[in-house]
Amino acid sequence: MNALQSVSKTILMGPGPSCVHPRVYEALALPTIGHLDPRFINIMDEIKVMLRQIMGTKNEITLPMSGTGSAGMEAAFVNLVERGDKVLVLVNGVFGKRMVEVARRLGADVEELEFTWGTPVDPDVVAKKIKEKNWQIVAVVHAETSTGVRNPVEQLGKLVHEAGALYIVDAVTSLGGIPVEVDAIEADLCYSGTQKCLSCPPGLAPLTIGERAISKLKNRATKVPNWYLDISMIMDYWQGAKRAYHHTAPINMIYGLHAALSVVLEEGLPQAYARHQEMHERLVQGLESIGLTLPVDPQFRLPMLNAVTVPDGVDEAAIRRALLDTYNIEIGAGLGPLAGKIWRIGLMGYTAQKENVDLVVSALKNILKH
Repeated sequence: MNALQSVSKTILMGPGPSCVHPRVYEALALPTIGHLDPRFINIMDEIKVMLRQIMGTKNEITLPMSGTGSAGMEAAFVNLVERGDKVLVLVNGVFGKRMVEVARRLGADVEELEFTWGTPVDPDVVAKKIKEKNWQIVAVVHAETSTGVRNPVEQLGKLVHEAGALYIVDAVTSLGGIPVEVDAIEADLCYSGTQKCLSCPPGLAPLTIGERAISKLKNRATKVPNWYLDISMIMDYWQGAKRAYHHTAPINMIYGLHAALSVVLEEGLPQAYARHQEMHERLVQGLESIGLTLPVDPQFRLPMLNAVTVPDGVDEAAIRRALLDTYNIEIGAGLGPLAGKIWRIGLMGYTAQKENVDLVVSALKNILKH
């Protein structure tokens, strides 16, 4: 038996990827056509319209970057950061730390304003920090996947713009699970990923960029240092009657994203958000009924990514392994300072269903009992 033959269906209840919707699988299996085929260009145009709806923006440049959510992060910084730029990153988890690393590699003058992991960014503290320097960019993660904390992105945009900086928001985990509303929160650039609440495999990074950020991009003193992720070139492939060849798009992944976005919009954004919240509450109730607790304050919890405290004396890795071996359920481990201290249970997109919630609670109850 080769390695592919060992793959079987797994209930993906970790921090991502999530379970893929059946209609997305069907779309992925459609015949591959050329990336400049007029039929494919029509698909691209429909995706742009749907992404604007789901991301809550009128930005003309709203498209999926070829690559996972991390490619979206890389694209955000590589296009907007020049050597010596003053960049402030608001950090309360692994992915804020990753923003810092990406910006530093570009030669930026980076400062991180760190908050206790498991708690949200405090806008009052940010307001004071922003006054200290003439920042070019302020960046934050909306839904911190490593901790299950929701950050108050809607309160930060105005602070950033009053300081004359550009505002970058990571919406990798939040898009499709809670409102993102790019224009309302005044994000200049926002990126996401397909493998979380959109119920599509990893491989694309939806990204939207507003006029202020486009102006910064067009007026750079130096070229964007990454050719593949240069938005000034990619947007010529994604807009206009005549498309300029840049790279070969992942055609079947684009099919899958089209289907995934269609599924979300057919359900309705308010209904999708309500379903995620309902499943979150069902999970919390079930976990508490078997003696497990969640360390994040209820008002700051993400519905789609739940941090669960590992009880004293329990081998958290052994529990995860038993879930996978016995029940075909995957959940995530803690990262950084939370390694060994929490499990991360994802309720993202197609995964957020009653039967999955009830199954993971029942399975944890049985495993912990024995």
